[in-house]
Amino acid sequence: MKFAFVSGSVALDFVGTVQSRRDDALDLLTAPADLAEWTAAAGLLDAPAPATTADLAAAVHLREAIYRLVLASAGASPLAAEDCAVLNRATARVPVRQDLRPDGTVVRHGSIGAVLATLARDAVELLTQSPGQVKECAAPRCTRLYVDRSHRSSRRWCTMTRCGNRAKAATHRSRHPS
Repeated sequence: MKFAFVSGSVALDFVGTVQSRRDDALDLLTAPADLAEWTAAAGLLDAPAPATTADLAAAVHLREAIYRLVLASAGASPLAAEDCAVLNRATARVPVRQDLRPDGTVVRHGSIGAVLATLARDAVELLTQSPGQVKECAAPRCTRLYVDRSHRSSRRWCTMTRCGNRAKAATHRSRHPS
């Protein structure tokens, strides 16, 4: 799968659409179709919403504002007013609509603007309710942020199946050379 959803927050999974930010950054949202695909893969919408170039630009602008706000919050630094304004403009929009059906299922639908509003609201909740729980993966090249809800706040990796496994394998190889 092209996208990973391991952060414990849809807003952080959205931020994670840029991989390896410090080295050789790889942006997974380079075309409107990528954004449309992400909206459904993230479970925000039941079907991809049509996306335009302007939608993609707005999404990337919001994604980067969320990234900077979360990093500032995690580092106990002041939040940039400009980034707060970007987030607040997005939260002012109508979020994704969720309709409950008589059979107990939910239908999720809306525009890209509604998705951005939903992401911004998740980011606000994260920033106000879990600021000390957000961490960056300990893998040297990984820059994924995640919510550490482990019992002792000891989680180190974005996911054990990727970064954690690689680190454990490297440790094993260093202890047991061939």
